[in-house]
Amino acid sequence: MPDLKPVYLIHGDDHGAVAERRAGLRALAEREEGGGASVELLEGEAATPAGVAAALAAMTLAVGQRVIIVEGVERWRPDDAEKHLVGALAQMPPDTTLALFAREDARAKVPAALHAAVKRAGGQIVAQMSVKPWELPKWVREQAARLGISLDAAAAKALVAQVGERQQRLLRELEKLALEGSPPDAGPSDASAAAAPTQVSVQDIERRAAHSSEWRAYALADALVGGDGREATLSYLRLRQQGERLSGLTYLMAQRLRDALAVALRLQAGESVAEVKRGLRMPARAAERFVADVARSDVQRLRAALATLAELELDTRGGAALTSSRTTLAGLDEDTLALRAIEVITA
Repeated sequence: MPDLKPVYLIHGDDHGAVAERRAGLRALAEREEGGGASVELLEGEAATPAGVAAALAAMTLAVGQRVIIVEGVERWRPDDAEKHLVGALAQMPPDTTLALFAREDARAKVPAALHAAVKRAGGQIVAQMSVKPWELPKWVREQAARLGISLDAAAAKALVAQVGERQQRLLRELEKLALEGSPPDAGPSDASAAAAPTQVSVQDIERRAAHSSEWRAYALADALVGGDGREATLSYLRLRQQGERLSGLTYLMAQRLRDALAVALRLQAGESVAEVKRGLRMPARAAERFVADVARSDVQRLRAALATLAELELDTRGGAALTSSRTTLAGLDEDTLALRAIEVITA
């Protein structure tokens, strides 16, 4: 197994990149389990500073490398981290790697004391931060150059417009463009050509890059907000047919419904439609349609819709932890559960 540092802290507001790092580390460790490595996952109520300290102090019968993966570090209180874990990190057990993962946002951040403790323990801190939307074309060109692709400013903007603002999707598309542009079985005489960057134009982007699934997912979410069951069902089936995962769709649907609920509450409090539209981060025409859909709905319906999505997420993960608390739906196919949720929300 490759040499691992005693502690890793992977944090940031690019939740997709944080998840990819976590999946990569876990896959690496699990591949080596047959060779003596052991993998432990702490999440939910077990993923507290005290719980992690207890896991580090616990004796195990495992021989070889021990990898402990911890989720939800962004929820830790600074006092708890200092009290229970900072000291434990200074005395890391041998052959043990602690990997801390934090999906941060504006209100949830990793305690500063934990950053310092990870550095003192000889660990590594990796920040996975989202690029601001207006900086994405520049970021795309930098990533393209790293992959041997030459994009001008217009092509970079076209890629962002066509694929969307999610960095992971943009990277996947750049990787596909790099592979498609690589000459097959290049021989020695082709060395200079192979070394030259692949030129990708706006026309290439329009022809070869995948169109964004995110706007289609928002179309599904907007149909839920507007109570259009037929459109929501058709959108869902199209998205699933093109390979979109239900977990990602559920996240975007819930995000849109939370935005709709916030708008409904502002309208209910007496704010004007113009004021509400100015506060939305979307094009003017899209904001106008969105506010109109919300105005035709009501606060209680939107709250009920969010509750239905929460139940959908729980049921698609096997249901509640206690068998006695699970609904009769928990064992159904996830598409059946999703279509039922759409029917309930748009009824």
